[in-house]
Amino acid sequence: MSHPDRKKPRPATKPSIGWREWVRLPELGVETIKVKVDTGARTSSLHAFGLKEAERGGKPFVSFMIHPEQRRSSPTVQVELPLLSRRRVRDSGGKAELRPVVETMVELLGQRWPIEVTLTRRDAMGFRMLLGRQAIRGRFTVDPGRSFLGGKRAKAKRIVSRKKGP
Repeated sequence: MSHPDRKKPRPATKPSIGWREWVRLPELGVETIKVKVDTGARTSSLHAFGLKEAERGGKPFVSFMIHPEQRRSSPTVQVELPLLSRRRVRDSGGKAELRPVVETMVELLGQRWPIEVTLTRRDAMGFRMLLGRQAIRGRFTVDPGRSFLGGKRAKAKRIVSRKKGP
């Protein structure tokens, strides 16, 4: 039985992020992409098109293209990554969709870590990427009234093709 006067140790303070942030996807060659931090979404999601699945060395891969700039069709970044799985995801309208899942590194506030990302067409959406709960759990607290606590947008380098694997 715990004594009521004993204080529980306080967890270390986590850095705060806003409801929208600039992040890097270094393995994809994306220096900056504006993300919506979506605590209502379990998994992160990235705008992707031209998806093609194939096997290389007996392992499944997915190749796709992304437009990291909102409301722009350039630059186009070509990517090929190992396919982790396919996951049934419900969009904001409640419609279920089976999406490919890949893993990539994300960078925000000087931290770099791997995240799982589902791939889907997001051209009609306001953000090309959603950063979901799994990606930020245990790393940050979210201040829904603020934006870009991670700083200003970094200058973008134009890299047009990234492949990962054998």
